[in-house]
Amino acid sequence: MERGCRCYSSSKFFDWRSALVNVTPDTFTGWHKKAFQLFWCWKSRGGRPRLPKNIRRLIVEMVTNNPTWGQERVADELSLKLGILVSPRTVKKYWPEGVSSGPRRVSSQRWKTFVHNHAGALVACDFATVVTATFRRLYVLVVMEIGTRRILHCNVTAHPTAAWTVQQFREAIPSDHSYRFLIHDRDSIFSADVDQTIENLGLKVLRTPVRAPQANAYCERLIGTMRRECLDFMIPLSEKHLRAILRDWIRHYNHGRPHRSLGPGLPVREPQARVATPPHRHRIPEGWRVTKRPILGGLHHEYWLEEVAA
Repeated sequence: MERGCRCYSSSKFFDWRSALVNVTPDTFTGWHKKAFQLFWCWKSRGGRPRLPKNIRRLIVEMVTNNPTWGQERVADELSLKLGILVSPRTVKKYWPEGVSSGPRRVSSQRWKTFVHNHAGALVACDFATVVTATFRRLYVLVVMEIGTRRILHCNVTAHPTAAWTVQQFREAIPSDHSYRFLIHDRDSIFSADVDQTIENLGLKVLRTPVRAPQANAYCERLIGTMRRECLDFMIPLSEKHLRAILRDWIRHYNHGRPHRSLGPGLPVREPQARVATPPHRHRIPEGWRVTKRPILGGLHHEYWLEEVAA
């Protein structure tokens, strides 16, 4: 009686019969199907397997030792030089925290189409200014081949006269060249005499429109790359010192820096260079090791595979 009274008294405050839920068989089977889907989602979690530990360490080392490199540059270096085929998204997965991959460039489609169709016959040039440790202003002239992204010529002067500029083009353009056009902006240094000399070398001058640096986008990008990867980290002491800095960086740019627009590829491919083909796309082949060489005191590094001596 006492126990029954307690149950009866509690039922006055809580209607336990209303807590019972009546479901149909279709509802119950629907719950089962949904639970089965959730079960397989949980069981198949994890995605692709992680890269080997030594490859992950190599990616972190490349990012740490080369502060100007982005995810695409690291992926290009791994695939082109070491035969380790990874995508920029895979590199991003192991990217150190707090390191940015940098902005991307957007260019005009119509001008890009024109340049693409004539890339093999196009040469571009532009000036850049550099301030030395003694606050002396120097001028750097670069001449590049758009088709291969190769820097044909680079020189430094404190007084960029028309005669000096003409001499640079004579040194940069070989007599047996196959170029047709040369792009430059409307800087006053490119006078009528300079343009006449360029045409005497067999080139037609294409002057960019007023206030349209995107018309000379490849050379503008080259100068931007030169600053981001070299000049922003160096304070030249003199004109001679600046020439030495640029000489080392240009050798790296032409022979050791992967360019994504080339596939990726190198502007000047060494004839003896070869890449070992690994049996697995994410592993260093047996009997080979990764070798590196510092550029500009360790600002950049070049990587390649070297066969281990038996």
